[in-house]
Amino acid sequence: MKVLIVSQYFWPENFRINDLATGLIERGYKVTVLTGMPNYPEGKLFPGYGFFIRREEYKGVEIIRVPLVSRGNGRSSRLIANYISFALMACLLGPFLCRGQFDLIFVCQLSPVTVGLPALLLKKIKRIPIIFWILDLWPESLSATGAIKSPFILKMVDVLVRFIYRGCDKIVVSSKGFIPSVAKKLDEGSGHISYFPNWQEPEYIGTATITKSLPEGFRIVFAGNIGVAQDFDTILSVAVNLKGCKDIQWIILGDGRRLDWLTKQIELRKLSASFHLKGRYPADMMPVFFAQADVLLVTLKRDPLFALTVPGKIQSYMACGRPIVAALDGEGGRLITESGSGLSVPSEDVEQLSNAILSMYRMSKEERESMGKRGQEYCEKNFSRDVLLDRLNGWMRELERIRN
Repeated sequence: MKVLIVSQYFWPENFRINDLATGLIERGYKVTVLTGMPNYPEGKLFPGYGFFIRREEYKGVEIIRVPLVSRGNGRSSRLIANYISFALMACLLGPFLCRGQFDLIFVCQLSPVTVGLPALLLKKIKRIPIIFWILDLWPESLSATGAIKSPFILKMVDVLVRFIYRGCDKIVVSSKGFIPSVAKKLDEGSGHISYFPNWQEPEYIGTATITKSLPEGFRIVFAGNIGVAQDFDTILSVAVNLKGCKDIQWIILGDGRRLDWLTKQIELRKLSASFHLKGRYPADMMPVFFAQADVLLVTLKRDPLFALTVPGKIQSYMACGRPIVAALDGEGGRLITESGSGLSVPSEDVEQLSNAILSMYRMSKEERESMGKRGQEYCEKNFSRDVLLDRLNGWMRELERIRN
């Protein structure tokens, strides 16, 4: 079976679509990816990439890259240019570059939703079905992050989203909390929608060999994007509250549009001795750092959209068997509480997050290890990579059967 994946992001950018593509290869599929030039999260093209069309291969996956405007400094105008440029170039060039027959199109929709436009065009040309994987709700995410404030523009985006969703043959969502919103845009029940969460990636499973060491002390590790949604305002306020615990070390693994702001705030709040910005590392290095963490940290701002969201890092944290402390509303917090993998408090609650971290700090190592073990077992049961990819395989085969 030949599958065309349409995704604005792909290797060497670090997203689960990379592992999904290789998982399909393992199951005997022939996979081609239509994507853009890598530039996330720094906002500039990765070394060796430029404006011209490029073909390459990754673990058996054929990659076709079209030019785009990079994200730059992450300001709204530059992000809009980034989103529109990929959709436009993929629409103009995709039909010529993705020649030959495919059996199905799989769309990975992070931000932006406009990734669906070239997929719909290719569906019409090639007369094949689309599976659309939603990992970010639009226009809700635009409103939640403050990227777009105009009610008129948000309304126009909502019209576009409805058009894209209704052109798809199967919609799958990364969070159960997304289902009511998606169903409303489809003007039908949720039968057309299935749950397809993030999974525990292979590199996070097993014991990591320590090759890079973190600062000594009680290590709180945050991994991922440094952006508005991740609510570093709350993290910094908690760090100020806990200054008296001299051995608490805050370790940030990642990059993003608020990195410069965060660097300045660390200096202004006199947190340089306990706050360590380690930069971005490849996914296969994360278990090395996670294995040294006393707790792993995840936070999101308070917003109705984020209450529906389950950050993908939760599954990665659980897979490594480390305890989690979180400031999350809704689905993400529920998952941590239900699994027994850590402590979760409401988003943006500085006092409760401070107390949760102090509780972890005062626990015995054995108690924390027990939390991590429960999370790992929950992850193996509910977010098994093989089980979820087999589920996707079933949906793909069913669409192929219907088409034939």
